[in-house]
Order: sequence, then structure tokens, then C-alpha cells
Amino acid sequence: MKNVVWTGTWVAERLGVELVGDEKLSDLLGLALRRNPRRAHLLVSNVLGKHVPQSPSVVYGHGFALGRRVRELLGAEGARAAVVLGYAETATGLGHCVADGVGLAPYLHSTRRPVPGVDTAGGFEEAHSHATSHLLLPENPALLAGAGPLVLVDDEFSTGNTVLNTIRDLHARYPRDRYVVVALVDMRSAADLGRLTEFATEIGARVDLVTAARGTVNLPEGVLEKGQALVAEHETTEITEITEPADSRPGHPGAARVELAWPRGLPDGGRHGFTPGHRIRLDAALPAMAARVADALPDGARRVLVLGFEELMYAPLRLARELEQVVSAEVRYSTTTRSPVLALDDPGYAIRTRLVFPAHDDPDDGPGERYAYNVAGAGFDAVVGVVDSAADTPALHAPDGLLAQLAEHTPRVLLVVVPSYVPVRPSTERPSMLPEPLRGPAFSSYAPDEVGWLLQDLSDVTLEAPTEEREEAIQSGGAHYAESLPVEYQPSPQYQELFQTALGTSAARIAQAVGAVTELVLAERSPHPVLVSLARAGTPVGVLMRRWAKHRHGLDLPHYAVSIVRGRGIDANALRWLAAHHDPADVVFVDGWTGKGAITRELTEAIREFESAEGITGFDPEIAVLADPGSCVRTYGTREDFLIPSACLNSTVSGLISRTVLRSDLVGEYDFHGAKFYRELAGSDVSVDFLDAVAAHFPDVTDAAVAQAKELLATDRTPTWEGWAAVERISEEYEIHDVNLVKPGVGETTRVLLRRVPWKILVRADGGTPCSSGAESLGEGTDLDHVRLLAQQRGVPVEEVDELPYTCVGLIHPKYTRGATGADGKAVTV
Repeated sequence: MKNVVWTGTWVAERLGVELVGDEKLSDLLGLALRRNPRRAHLLVSNVLGKHVPQSPSVVYGHGFALGRRVRELLGAEGARAAVVLGYAETATGLGHCVADGVGLAPYLHSTRRPVPGVDTAGGFEEAHSHATSHLLLPENPALLAGAGPLVLVDDEFSTGNTVLNTIRDLHARYPRDRYVVVALVDMRSAADLGRLTEFATEIGARVDLVTAARGTVNLPEGVLEKGQALVAEHETTEITEITEPADSRPGHPGAARVELAWPRGLPDGGRHGFTPGHRIRLDAALPAMAARVADALPDGARRVLVLGFEELMYAPLRLARELEQVVSAEVRYSTTTRSPVLALDDPGYAIRTRLVFPAHDDPDDGPGERYAYNVAGAGFDAVVGVVDSAADTPALHAPDGLLAQLAEHTPRVLLVVVPSYVPVRPSTERPSMLPEPLRGPAFSSYAPDEVGWLLQDLSDVTLEAPTEEREEAIQSGGAHYAESLPVEYQPSPQYQELFQTALGTSAARIAQAVGAVTELVLAERSPHPVLVSLARAGTPVGVLMRRWAKHRHGLDLPHYAVSIVRGRGIDANALRWLAAHHDPADVVFVDGWTGKGAITRELTEAIREFESAEGITGFDPEIAVLADPGSCVRTYGTREDFLIPSACLNSTVSGLISRTVLRSDLVGEYDFHGAKFYRELAGSDVSVDFLDAVAAHFPDVTDAAVAQAKELLATDRTPTWEGWAAVERISEEYEIHDVNLVKPGVGETTRVLLRRVPWKILVRADGGTPCSSGAESLGEGTDLDHVRLLAQQRGVPVEEVDELPYTCVGLIHPKYTRGATGADGKAVTV
């Protein structure tokens, strides 16, 4: 019998990578080299139907068998109550198959394609991926809200970060007692093996794991650098098929379109949910659809490939499996992908060839290359390309498009288009008018012309909870952070003295940054901007920018404050109000500072969704900030990470307004988000004092601010997202495994100490001098004195770190329960 070379041999021999585990592991997996700065190797599944063409019955059978095991684990009653969730793009088809095996479970998969009119039910980041952002867009908002088991399906379970972050996010919104994680292979390292049990204890739920095989990848030291060097060495000889476009050759027939007669109203997959009823309809329609494809195949075809499209994996798989039953040809199935992988023509390497073509579905992350692996040179007599209608674009049919590339390697190309399913948004009556903005002194201690709050007043509602209770609820799944408020921190006299001293030493520096960023806005964005601050940290900055425009240009700019909530987006009703009263093109969103850039990303996504859903365009999601230490925006006054004194306090420096609140029982579909006005704290209010202290320096810094703005205008200010990269690194180095618990920069670190349960504070080794007793030793250490004081009061260790891109970073306790160590769990002392 002929020996078969394992398709991981080439990488294993050159990188020293070792696959250790079950005997069938090498049958399931091969190895290739990634074009990815985070990981050197790629585990290439032989049974997933993504990179390696495989029998559709084999692909479907593996997923279905895993689903049957889940059904046995849960029992009939648990299976009936379960919901299955798959991951884009690789596991969308696998998740479908698992749901089929479970039986009556509805299915939903994450997506990287925003869909107009469909509200986001959640989202999460996949840190190691080439395309990290995932959205959850169920047509039925209640799909994820049930109490039954949630089954999460991915192709491999490696570190577990993505799955655990997803559970943590969903558990905060829709808590339940049981989760099941399903993967083809469990590849956790020894260090990661205990995390699943610890996590289950942390959230107070049962978490089971079901896999087809277990093992691990032993990686030698320096494997990432070695892998990158190998990629660089072999890129010049890579088997990449970009040839003369087929449509340019005389007489080329192009792709033949096969009308499938897809059932009307049947979803093309699980992007918005796929129910057992949908599967029954598909089962009934498949024989006729497969017959139409079979009739279009060339006579005598021996090998046929059904090629799906990125997230569209299940419909092509089911079609290929049905086709396999009715034709004598050998049928194989795989899909195109976004994943960049090196191709090498070696029997010991999993990716032998690749086709490269431009994206053809107007993707959310912009144009770029897409790939089809192991198709070229595979001897297929026909390729049946299956796409959804959103991807049936001119780019698909272009001379350098996918169809032309396929035509170079097969005598017959067939095109099947499945209608893209978009849920019909129910029509509900919307109020003809939204309320006018709230203004001081009735709401906030700011003068009425300084800012209008596009919020509703929840001052009479009890929303506060002790800091430690909020942290436990947020991390263990009891609540979203925007559903409650921390008890307002009342600063001690010592801390108030620090604030006043810091304000005295930094007011001129802030004034110059305010002037610079305002001049940038007037020069680049609009000569008559509408300032819209992101409440509440952005509000003092927006007021100061408004004052600068009046001071230097005599402009009386409109200024409003709106709510934005991480994970839930910006207040759409506030945007509707703004669009009804101003030109969206003049709106400039304002914030105090950037940390890792989470709000920058949140705003960009929220504006895109709003414009798609409402048909109102023109809003620019680019935020203008006083300080951009994370390098996340183009419009800023400085990129230094320094102390902005307004970050030292909460409502008492922000007009006595609380952080914003978004809770379904208080905020209706057509209400503004809520906030509280803490009138009772008027005796401690320094909001106007802060503004006046900074504005008093405007005349002194005008020339410097204008010169700084001119210098910035001539500078390449393209964001590098250095902050996000640093946060990812810190998250892994400190084994936190959740970027949301890493808060970089002086402002965000202060928030951690005031509102959350801090674990550690990292400071740059040259980032400042410690406080001796209160405010006695400031000087160069001013930026960190209040941080050190708060850390001392809360018993939080301060660790000096070399090569930190920020002055300091706050780490929220990653496994907070009432018995957690690393912080005393008490509120800050008065």
C-alpha cells in the first residue's frame, strides 16, 4: 500500500512544530504557514470544507456527529431548549451541521457583514484573527434570550479566548445555567487546560466541551520569527495562480448561470437565524435544486467541485451533498476565504495552490484579496461557484475576478446565486418629534448656552450599586455596565488638593491642546461645526472647544452631549434629532482622550449601522479628542499621555451629570439614553471652575496653539492603533485574556480606580515620581500623583514597567468575585 505523506510534514520539519494527541489528529489536520503577524502556523482542517476540498458527506458527517453527541449530553429536554451559535467565517457551516445533529435547536452564526435594518444583539473581538470583529444579528431579538443551553461551535478550541469572551459578553446580557463548547479539535496547551473550569466557576454556570479529537501543538521558541522568515523566503516561489484573465481570450464562454429556484423567503444561512422549520423547507427543496445543477454539468465529468463563498458555507455544502447522491462524478466541496496563507507545491504541505482575486461583496472592512486554496491544478472537470446575491457583483465577473480565475483551471464554470436573506423590519410608529435637549440649571451645572444634553433625566431613579457589586455583576454575567451606576466617588480633602494642584500646573497645557484641536476642526472638518460631545468625559472638552471658537474666531457654535455605550452603540434617537436640526456633515464628535480606541471603533460601526438603517447619511465618525495617546484618530490636540484633570473626578467636574444609562425598562425604543443630575453634590462641584481655569489661559497660548495646529496640519496623522496593539500584548502577558479589562492611559486608569475593582496599576518606569504625603511632591510626577494616591487608598499594587507606550495602564481584576485577591474590595475612602 502506498504511503501517504502527512500534510503537516513540511512545516513540522522546518519550524520544529509538533502535533501531539489522538491518533486520528493527523488525519484531521495538516499544517501551513500564515501570513499573519500574530501566529506563524495554521492548523488546516481536512474535514471542514474551507481550505481543503473534501467529500461533502464527510464534512457534513463530522458536524452532524458532534451535534448528536451534544444531544446525548443535554438529553432530549435540554436539546429542545438549546440554541446553537457558530463563528464566522470558518465555522458557519460546521455550526449548521451541529445544529442539525442536535435536532430542534435554532441556529445563528456571527458575521462580519453589517446588514441595514437589523439591530446588533452583541459583538466580540477575535484577537488572533486576520479579521477580528464579529457581529450577532438575529432576526428574532429573543433568540439568545432564552434560559436553555447555548452551544458554541468553532473549528478548533486552542486558547479558548474567543469562546470565553463570547460567553462572558452574552452571559452579561442573557444569563443562563449551561453552555456547551463544540469544536472539531481541542488543541489547548497544558497552561490553558484549567481555564474552562475556572471560567465556569467564575460565571456560576456549567460549561462542557465536546470535540472530535484532542491534542496540542508544541511550539519551539522563536517560532513566529522563523515562520515569518520562511514566508518571506518562499513567497517568490509560491504557487499563486494569477494568469491572463480568461475573459480576455477569444471565444471564452464565461460562467454559465444555473437558476436554482431557491425557496422564497428561506434564509441562505444562519446570519439572522435558521430554525428547524427552515431546515425542513431546505430538505424538501434540495433534490430539485441539485437536479438543476446536475443537468448543467458537462457530459463525462469525473471530478466536480462545489465552491462556497466565505460565510456562505451551509447552503453550498447541502447542495454538494445532494449532488453527490445523484451524479456518478466524484464531488468535492470547499469555500473561498479571507485568510491569507502561503501556498507551496509539496505533498507534505496542506496548501498546495491558491487563487487570488478581489473581494466581490462590498465587504465592511473594505476591498482586498480573497483566496481559493487547493483548487488550481486539482483536475476538476467542473466548478460550481455558489454565492449569495450580495456577492453577485461586477467584481465577481471582472477579468481578474473569481470566475475568470476558475476558468483557467477547469473546462466548465457554473454560477449558482442564492438570494441574500434580509429580515423585514417590522413597521412601528415613531414619534413625529423628539424632545428638546436638556439644559442647565434644570439639568447640569453648566450654563444653558454651553451644552444641550440629548438625554432623558433619570434623577429620581435609584441606579447606584457599590463598586464591588457592579464588578461582580458585570464580569459574572449579571448585568451590562450601562445598566447601573457606581456610587459617586466623594474625594477626600487630600485628593481635592491634588486635583487643584494638577489643574494649576496643567491648565495652560490643556488650553493649548484645546486651541490646537479646535483649529484643526475649523480647518479640516467644517467652518461652522456642530460640536457633539460623547457624554460625559467629552463634555468639558466640547465646552472648552466652543469657548475657544468664540475667543479666537467670534463663533457661537452649537454644542450637544450624546450617549454612546460600548457594545450597544450610539444613541440613534440623538442622531435623528441632530439630523433634523443640523446638517450631519457639520457634526463633529468630541471626546476627552483615547485609550485603546474601543469607542472610536464603536462609533464608526454605530454610524454605519444608523445610516444604513435610517437612510440618513453625512455623519463623520472621526472623533476629535484633546489627547490621543492610543493613536486612534486623526483630529487631536496632542498625542502625549498626560493628566487631564477632568479625568480625576466624575460628575463634579462634568456638570454634576452621571455616566449615561441604557436599560430596557427605563429607555424605550424612541427615548434618549438616560442620566442623572446630582444636584445634591453642588457643594463639591468644580465643573465651571475647571472650564474657567483652562479658558483663562487662552490669550496666553493662542500663538502656540495656532502654530501647533499648523504643524499638525502638515503632519501625517494616520492612526497607527499602537494603543490597541499594546493592550492586546498586556492582556496576554498578564493572562487576563480580555482586552476590555485593560484600561490604558492616565484618564482610563483613573476611571478604573474610581469605578471598577482594580487589580494592578502599571506605570512607565520614567512616568513620574511617587506622592510622599498628599500633594507635597508634584513636579514631574503630577500626571501620576492622583493615581498613586487612589491606588494607595484602595490597596492596589503599582508596578513599574519598561517600554510602556502609556504613562500608566489600569488592570481591572480579571476574575472578580467577592473573595478575589489583589484589591481590598472596599470603596474609596472619603
